[in-house]
Amino acid sequence: MPSTDRNLVMVPGLICDQEVWAYPRAHLSEVANITYAPADETDTMQGLAEAVLDLAPKTFAIAGFSMGGYVALEVLRQAPHRVERIALLDTSARTDTPEKAAGREATIADCEAERFDDVLDRYVPQLLHPDRHGDPIFGRVRAMGARVGPDLFADRHRAMLTRSDSREFLQSCDIPVRAIVGRSDALTSVDEHQEIADLAPRGRLSLIEDCGHMPPLERPQAATALLRDWLLYD
Repeated sequence: MPSTDRNLVMVPGLICDQEVWAYPRAHLSEVANITYAPADETDTMQGLAEAVLDLAPKTFAIAGFSMGGYVALEVLRQAPHRVERIALLDTSARTDTPEKAAGREATIADCEAERFDDVLDRYVPQLLHPDRHGDPIFGRVRAMGARVGPDLFADRHRAMLTRSDSREFLQSCDIPVRAIVGRSDALTSVDEHQEIADLAPRGRLSLIEDCGHMPPLERPQAATALLRDWLLYD
């Protein structure tokens, strides 16, 4: 255990298990007591946040990746007195557009109809920088998705359909808010992260070059360095 009273909760993304945080977790463990929140307890965003709060220390920093960013924002909404700072990686403060919501419903239907392999075939290529599609990381991400499985994947989509828009909420968050995004993220835009940084009174934007939607796996050293900076100095 690190000789510190700093606590950090890490929440994974939609297609992810704890492997997504493996490198940052290993290299931040010297400066923080780290808790991994599995985000597998329920199919509502409110319930996922409640589960984080049940396992988290009394006060803590929270880093949420992709879907985990939505969970982290809901945790902050439910217990602002417990959250000391928040990092939002490759996510958004917005709710789904009607088109995105319809896409989630279609994906849930595919999972229920035992077409999960097809879902992964469509989804995984969107997550990584195009130059990385032939790299071993492509297989790692797909294997991680297979471990998540269709039931949890569908439940996480259901949870995301229940989330609140956090843009107005962010304007009242007087804690360090770091928005981190891969420059070539095909799912969440740089503009959405600039919006987060602009809305939060103590918000900052960090870009990771030559990176798609998965900085903790695609560019783990850069993602970890930015998280360390946020955790120690913001």
